Amino acid sequence: MALFEFWILLTACLAAATCALTGSFLVLRKQAMLGDAISHAILPGIAIAFLLTASRNTFPMLIGAGAFGLLTVYATEKLQEKGRLKSDSSMGVIFTTLFAIGVIIVTAFASQVDLDQECILYGEIAYVPWDIWFFNGINMGPRPVWILGFVCAINLAFVVSCYKELKIYAFDRQLAVSLGLPVIFIHYGLMSSVLFSTIASFESVGAILVVALIVVPPATAYMLTQKLSLMLAGSVIIGVVSAISGYYLAVATNSSIAGAIAVMTGIFFFLAVFLSPSEGVLIRKWRARAGEKEPGETPESLKTGSLSV
Repeated sequence: MALFEFWILLTACLAAATCALTGSFLVLRKQAMLGDAISHAILPGIAIAFLLTASRNTFPMLIGAGAFGLLTVYATEKLQEKGRLKSDSSMGVIFTTLFAIGVIIVTAFASQVDLDQECILYGEIAYVPWDIWFFNGINMGPRPVWILGFVCAINLAFVVSCYKELKIYAFDRQLAVSLGLPVIFIHYGLMSSVLFSTIASFESVGAILVVALIVVPPATAYMLTQKLSLMLAGSVIIGVVSAISGYYLAVATNSSIAGAIAVMTGIFFFLAVFLSPSEGVLIRKWRARAGEKEPGETPESLKTGSLSV
């Protein structure tokens, strides 16, 4: 394996693992599209940071993207509370408005600033090996690898240290409140994890693949298990396998790496839809022919499709 292939694969795997850890809780909370909202809504923050600094330095980008990401989360919640809208409607209003503003800024000022809207949407992970970070004149390797590695470690530490609290919060927020858990801290900690996972992955893999990695591997793992710990591990594994297989699919077909990875996440999801031991369409039909009980006829906890707590 050539060195540039190693860096591309490592970046893709880190992005997949980073997004899967936080995406699992969004899927359980039925807020999967919040990742989509954030990944699009941070565009004006990135564009404004480019305009103000005329550079692609990481720090201004993080500030701009982080500010608009937090604005998206806050505005979505307030619109849901004060405007009597459901969560999906609130997210749709906020992220489409902010994304449209970002597109206008990019198209109006792209000639003055080194900013490519297609790269923002689709990403170009093939350029990662040349985005080198030098520290005191020492070649430390690609900058995105360090950023994603750091965010992935933070996400892992957050999930491990707050696992019990996140587990209760994910299934029943009201129960978490009644038990005296710090729900506000847990909520904004999770939202911050989603936000920085999105920002860290955004530049390398683009907005579209970020959404795929946040939603599809956790949804696939959800189809395969009813235990939260296995869902978390499974979503990371599925994301990493999708990243590796997607890269080689792109090489074989001479196509977009990000697009091929997203396709592989979809393929694994539909395999789970048909072949899941408990929820698979083909398995259900086979059990029906064999005269076995359907999973829906088992205890009440399984009828709701809930994971074990």
